[in-house]
Amino acid sequence: MNREDRLKRLRFRAWHRGTREADYVMGGFFDRLHQGWDDESLDWYEALLNQEDADILGWVMGTIPIPEQWQGSMMQRMQRIDYVDIPR
Repeated sequence: MNREDRLKRLRFRAWHRGTREADYVMGGFFDRLHQGWDDESLDWYEALLNQEDADILGWVMGTIPIPEQWQGSMMQRMQRIDYVDIPR
């Protein structure tokens, strides 16, 4: 799959999580930051999309410990939550 198609697929998956909160976190993170991601970052994000919403939100909010495989600069950036833009 070429990069453009992969990005389209990832964006769709990010914004169609099943809960509004997860949509804003995953979709907002993707929309604001994906332009600077290399293939390794895309792989990390794509794998994260396979995790449960409750786990992702817990890791991002710091309410549950982050498993070692998800720790690192991408999760640290995600935890800043400054990319969430809630429509009014």
